[in-house]
Amino acid sequence: MALAAGEVTIEHREIILKDRPEALHSISKKGTVPVLSIDSSTIIDESLDIMIWVIDHCSLDWLDYDKNMQLEIIKVNDLNFKQRLDKYKYYDRHPESSYEFYQEECKQFLLRYDSLLESNSFLCGEKIQCLDIAIFPFIRQCAHIDSKWFEKEFINLNRWLESLKSCSLFLSIMHKLPIWNQRDQGIIINYNNL
Repeated sequence: MALAAGEVTIEHREIILKDRPEALHSISKKGTVPVLSIDSSTIIDESLDIMIWVIDHCSLDWLDYDKNMQLEIIKVNDLNFKQRLDKYKYYDRHPESSYEFYQEECKQFLLRYDSLLESNSFLCGEKIQCLDIAIFPFIRQCAHIDSKWFEKEFINLNRWLESLKSCSLFLSIMHKLPIWNQRDQGIIINYNNL
């Protein structure tokens, strides 16, 4: 979403995570996605770092509101909420606690986000910021586990989620792309023309 908002042209290489191509490992030793290769000396292999690169290089105003606060909430979300979300989503792989226990752990984070949205359209006010885009995929995953529970418990957060899911920025990136054949160039996406 940041690349699209920044109108960055990219060469996209869609891969299957269970069959990671060697080219991925040659770009980033971590072998994780996403990876943004700017040039041979600039490789960015963390989602937040890619977002910050776009914000810095494309003059996006997504860190206008209290940058440190936004980055701190994103950090807590990525480290703490993500871990609990994985256990909630895959509770059968984590039999040490119940589905309800993991759901309740997620609820504590979701309530904080919901309260930030009591009088705002977005988490930091009336315009979209880095924080909204960074946590959006996690909230979307969480909501899909038990949508009735989510809609009932988190009125504001559900409104926020639905508005992001239907916004033109999100819809512009939600296209199924063919798997990269590892021989040819990837697909060139010019977000400036979307």
